[in-house]
Amino acid sequence: MNNRLNLTLLLHLFQSFLTTWALMKASRMEPGNILTFVFFLLVFFFYRHVSRRLDGRNLLALRGELIESSAMDSFILHTDPVTNRVAIITSIIFTLLYMLVDYNYYIELLTSGLYRFIILAVVFVGFVTLFYYLLKFLFSYTCNKMNLYKFLLANYNPSSYILIEHPRISACLSRIIRFYKNHTALSTFGICLLCWLPYYLYQYPGIMTPDSINQFTQVLGIAPYSNHHPWIHTMLFGLFYHIGYALTGNMVTAVSFYTFFQMCLLAGSISYFISTLRIRRIRPFVLLLITAFYALIPYHAVFSVTIWKDIPFAAAVLFFSCTILRLIYMERIRLPEIALFIISGIMICLFRSNGWYAFLLALPFLLFAYRKKAKIFYPALLVILCTAVIVKYPVMKAFRVEQPDFIESVCIPMQQITAVICNDRELTDQQLALVENVVDLTYIKDLYNPTFADNIKELVRAGNQDYLTAHKKEFLRLWIELGLRYPGDYLTAYVKQTYGYWYPDSFYLVAEAEGVSATKYGVSHTPLIGGPLVIKGKEIAIKLGSMVPIYGTLWSMGVACWIMLFSIGTAIIRRENHKLICYLPSIALLITVLIATPVATEFRYVYFMVLCLPFYLITAMLPEILYQKQR
Repeated sequence: MNNRLNLTLLLHLFQSFLTTWALMKASRMEPGNILTFVFFLLVFFFYRHVSRRLDGRNLLALRGELIESSAMDSFILHTDPVTNRVAIITSIIFTLLYMLVDYNYYIELLTSGLYRFIILAVVFVGFVTLFYYLLKFLFSYTCNKMNLYKFLLANYNPSSYILIEHPRISACLSRIIRFYKNHTALSTFGICLLCWLPYYLYQYPGIMTPDSINQFTQVLGIAPYSNHHPWIHTMLFGLFYHIGYALTGNMVTAVSFYTFFQMCLLAGSISYFISTLRIRRIRPFVLLLITAFYALIPYHAVFSVTIWKDIPFAAAVLFFSCTILRLIYMERIRLPEIALFIISGIMICLFRSNGWYAFLLALPFLLFAYRKKAKIFYPALLVILCTAVIVKYPVMKAFRVEQPDFIESVCIPMQQITAVICNDRELTDQQLALVENVVDLTYIKDLYNPTFADNIKELVRAGNQDYLTAHKKEFLRLWIELGLRYPGDYLTAYVKQTYGYWYPDSFYLVAEAEGVSATKYGVSHTPLIGGPLVIKGKEIAIKLGSMVPIYGTLWSMGVACWIMLFSIGTAIIRRENHKLICYLPSIALLITVLIATPVATEFRYVYFMVLCLPFYLITAMLPEILYQKQR
């Protein structure tokens, strides 16, 4: 027994040493920095704690199976093999992706290939070990069904949430929580609008970037209809604009009608999510914490008043995901849920181009998941599919809506081929001639930006894009041939083009846009409130995400991605695979972004993922025992 303990101690010491080395490299510290010793101690005691927690005598197994307290001394709970597999696979994938972006910093001063390999191997093992233990530690909480039942679903007692002993204050807080419990959806809707109202008044009539102005010109009939920015969203914008203009005769006020509608739509999706959880008897205190995430994090407020298709699209994804969660456990399918399922599904298909492809990607899985309720769900899915097809093709053709050009859909292959050319790789005369038939290569090295595809897109548009469109097969063959010949260039180009959506340490200034972009069409920034205090307060609120640790992770697209994957892992470990269908829309959308994104770090492209962040976590942790009682 003592030998086993000694071996375990030595193992933890060795693992801690490797992890400290990895953390030292990742944090750009020198080996002599005293903080490396602090890292070592923290990691060592963390590993010891996790091992005792998972292998010691506990009342609850990792899978949440309750063991009688009288039998506690007779059981030593061992780690679930499914948990081991999920933790180790996730740790390896996370480490590989993390090091794909960061590895250059670890070996930048080394010239020996052997030394480089040793350093990278040590860092890899150290990080895999750290993330493995960390995941096991987190899973031990998220998969502990009985403790989660007590935390999330225990009988409501307002006084249990009040930490202030003053009788009047505690009584007031108790009444607020009681009101929130009885009017959850309405309260959430009102809280969000109230917290977002200052942004609406300051940014009045709404934030309009060049993309918004482009759609506005179509609404005014100045520019022809285009589906470059989804035409249906442009029509929705136009509907509220024309209603507002008919009522007020003022263009600025008319634009604010749509902005306010968008705020209500976003707040409505959040309210629907919170009411979905309330149906599951989640504690009001937990619901208030989730509501605070939406009401107080500044980028939600800024996006709610920004006229982009990404905001109603994100609301549609949250609506769609919540209806899936509701419909999973309903014995009798109600009309409101089915109607919202259809409407939000149509919005996903039509409010972003990648939404249509994501729906087609998810459709086979939806058909399989709903095969036992085919009489209800298959017609609903058919309505979504047919409506999207009819609008995207005959309707848009009838209204002469221009479709996006071909180069928009092949940003990543285009960037990969460009990377090969800019790295001065050898191309055959035939391959070089094929490229030169489309673009002038004179300034390609000056224009190429590995994280931003628009420069090369414009170069193609300035060249002969018709030739590219007419010779798609030849360019597909070129892309495959160069990829097989220079896989390193392709991988590097892909990582630099997509890292913002999965690398957790990528910073991107979110929600910094404000006002109305310069335009001569009669709309301008007309703030209803202002002054130094308002301006400075807004500036500080936006910049805090880049200054405050922990809080700053809420501003990271990469963190949101890995939280979603962690939630999926939780559902798998808990043997609740039927919940995986709830994550299907977001996974399909993320895949489409990673296939065709033109920008490496554009927060709004995956705003749906950030908006659904609490949904991912709470869905994975909802105890099944509640659903069994409701049936």
